[in-house]
Amino acid sequence: MSDPGMGHIQEVPEAVWLFVAKAIGAVSGSAISLAYLVPRNGREAYLRFCVGITVGMIFGTSAGWKIADYLEIGHRLSNVEIALSGGAFASLSAWWALGVISRFAQRIGSFDAATKTKGKGDQ
Repeated sequence: MSDPGMGHIQEVPEAVWLFVAKAIGAVSGSAISLAYLVPRNGREAYLRFCVGITVGMIFGTSAGWKIADYLEIGHRLSNVEIALSGGAFASLSAWWALGVISRFAQRIGSFDAATKTKGKGDQ
């Protein structure tokens, strides 16, 4: 008799495993990023999380292969492992870059506003 449970896991196509691996990597990278550099409000957290997942899903496999080639470990890893690590790296990198750029832009904006206020009082 055939078991209808998890006995036929080998029958799942590799494309499904790659998609799931990239999704897990993207979500993991976004979650780590949120914990590492805490957002200022819920909207910022939501936007960064969505950007991280999107970038991880789009660039996960490419980033994973680039890292594997750079470290010369591609022959030791499966495609699923490469997609998982690439998704996490791409997600983490995109969110971190977005967070740094956002904070930098806010500081420039506050510096510019302070400069304009200071200039008005000096005249």
